Amino acid sequence: MIPRAVHEGLEEILGEQVQFEYPLARCTSLRVGGPIDAFAMPTSRDQIVRTLALCSRYEIAHYVIGAGFNLLALDEPLDGVVLQLGKLRLLEKLPDGSLRAEAGVSHSQITRFCVEHGLTGLEFACGIPGTVGGWIAMNAGVPGREVQDVVREIEVISPTGDEVKFIDREQLLFEYRALRGLAPGAVIVSARFEVSLSERTKVRAEVDRLLARRSVTQPLNVPSCGSVFKNPPGDFAGRLIEAAGLKGHRRGGAEISRVHANFIANIGGASAADILGLIQEARDAVRQYDGTVLVPEVRTLGGGT
Repeated sequence: MIPRAVHEGLEEILGEQVQFEYPLARCTSLRVGGPIDAFAMPTSRDQIVRTLALCSRYEIAHYVIGAGFNLLALDEPLDGVVLQLGKLRLLEKLPDGSLRAEAGVSHSQITRFCVEHGLTGLEFACGIPGTVGGWIAMNAGVPGREVQDVVREIEVISPTGDEVKFIDREQLLFEYRALRGLAPGAVIVSARFEVSLSERTKVRAEVDRLLARRSVTQPLNVPSCGSVFKNPPGDFAGRLIEAAGLKGHRRGGAEISRVHANFIANIGGASAADILGLIQEARDAVRQYDGTVLVPEVRTLGGGT
């Protein structure tokens, strides 16, 4: 429970853009999760800075999310403040030819923009769900291509809200499905991407090809969090889970997808406990199958995070 002073401070800063005792199931792609003390939806950098400063002053935990993909919110109530950056949606082509996108720009928005303006370089990410902030934080990608290959610069606000800075690509420590080196609680608010001019028809054709492939290889019609596990070197987590005999395996309202075994779907009424149980079952089964230790890609919100 946040102190009354924080409750009032958030209302002063954010007005109607803050809700209290907000169920995280409403803002995660898996549609599971208990309530958070405060759910903030800032519309400007000033609101972010002031919210971070308020949390810092009262030593209140804060968490940053985008569209809620690659995120598993636990069933229990979570103390603190969630900052959801979906209202930061500025997207523009800069004079130097690069593309600037704020953290809340969605994958579909950026794909449409690139097609309309004949910009190539980001087609690989057209079907990766989520928002730009999440793309950067997770170093989102597909085999052979990741966000780190196209990002030129990011804009970050410090965890206490007292500094806004731009960090060049050369200073960013990207890893497979992670960005290291930022202070815990720092907020990514925008990024610049390397793109180049092309023909609209060519960009559209490549986007259509990739989306068509994704539509038949991934369960897009049910709530999921995207890939649950990182692919081990030289192999695929989905192949290993299927080989271990768990494709289609259910626990409560959760199922290891029959379309792609590295996806866990909420097929109706799943809890975070159901999903965590399937994650552990998959790890145990694959370890027993051939000794591979699967590492979760999905991040957990709650339980001491």
